[in-house]
Amino acid sequence: MSENMINPVPEGTNKAGVASSDRRKFLRKSVALAAGGAAIAATSAAHAEDLKTWTEPLKNEPTRHMLGRGVVSVPYGLPSKYESGVVRRNVGWLTADTIASISFTPWQDLHGIITPNGLHFERYHAGAVDVDPSKHHLVIHGLVKQAMIFTVDDLKRLPSHTAIHFLECPANGAMEWRGVQMDSMQFTHGMMSCSEWTGVKLTTLMEMVGVDPKSTWFYGEGTDGSALQRSIPMEGAKDQHGKPIPTEYTSHYQDAMVCYAMNGEALRPENGYPIRLFVPGFEANVSTKYLRRIMFVDKPLVTYQETRHYIEVLPNGEIRQYNLVNEANSVINYPCPDYKLKGKGTYEIRGIAWSGYGKIKHVDVSIDGGKNWTAANLVEPVLNKCLTKFTLPFEWNGDEHLIMSRATDETGFVQPTLKQLREVRGFNSIYHKNSIQVWKIEKTGEVKNVQIENV
Repeated sequence: MSENMINPVPEGTNKAGVASSDRRKFLRKSVALAAGGAAIAATSAAHAEDLKTWTEPLKNEPTRHMLGRGVVSVPYGLPSKYESGVVRRNVGWLTADTIASISFTPWQDLHGIITPNGLHFERYHAGAVDVDPSKHHLVIHGLVKQAMIFTVDDLKRLPSHTAIHFLECPANGAMEWRGVQMDSMQFTHGMMSCSEWTGVKLTTLMEMVGVDPKSTWFYGEGTDGSALQRSIPMEGAKDQHGKPIPTEYTSHYQDAMVCYAMNGEALRPENGYPIRLFVPGFEANVSTKYLRRIMFVDKPLVTYQETRHYIEVLPNGEIRQYNLVNEANSVINYPCPDYKLKGKGTYEIRGIAWSGYGKIKHVDVSIDGGKNWTAANLVEPVLNKCLTKFTLPFEWNGDEHLIMSRATDETGFVQPTLKQLREVRGFNSIYHKNSIQVWKIEKTGEVKNVQIENV
């Protein structure tokens, strides 16, 4: 407490007597506002010498005797130097180079549902590029009444839409299919971020160009070196073999946006500046960055990315294609392997849950390897296709624990165990690993990434 918060007893006041009325009012207020307020109220008759006792533990740091930096000394705000370890990271052996690669968001260091722009995971197929917005155009054509060309400024003049949604690479967790690989939450779940997105709704643009009712797919294309191309289904969509696309996949386009801003500022180059397509709930590769073209068609274009990549071969030889929704998932980010519990006592289990099908309905937490489950508290806001934070009090007495979370979304989809997932998908898959994550708390307080048979 600062010395200026309590006035010394005035001259002539009986030092053993009762404090003044104003002083009593202040101390009563302190009880409600300050930690240890009861102790302060009990010393309401204290005299000036007591101030030394109260403030002695608060030794003056060097910062009490210096001036700080002035305004705009750092024109674009940066984190404290003491948070320098909170950064995106990559796994050197995962890809041949960093051009067609990915970086991971440090969820173990984050405290809410919004990912700061500088920590949003990166995924490149041909590296990040700097696109001049004054020369960039978006063409919308195909099965439409009138093809149109939009500049970036044109898009910013149209009615805007803002929403908070997660964006997840379908390979999030891929390294763990065959067994434990990484003892860090950043690398088990960091191919996912959540942001506030601003742009123009795709349906607004569809009305402007007059999309033909015969159109059942649209195709997005980027202007980077990979020219990433993906087909996205709408109502009535069928694959290239004439098989209907599940209806739970064909309405997601209604939430789609052509975005130009993220978390209140312009998109950054690593996230698609100046504009990108964003389809909430779908695997991130369909949300084409550096967007230059949207074409409406009556069938999927079966591009390289949807035949060579982003498909899964099942144990029976069948191929899963156009499996676009990121299903319900969750993970505890405190405690987790990146930090050690520092002594017995009360902690709070904290985590994040999300689903590409809609809102999270509830999250259960187990501290005994799945034998017993307790409903966690969902922290508002609980939004559609968005991260939801959950918490649960936890008393650690120094024993070993297997802690895990299990999410259920509003459609009734329940996050599966790893055993359940492997029974259907085998051990050699890559995408959509949304199984329950287990952390083991050791008696030392260390936390380890583990996989157990029943989970």
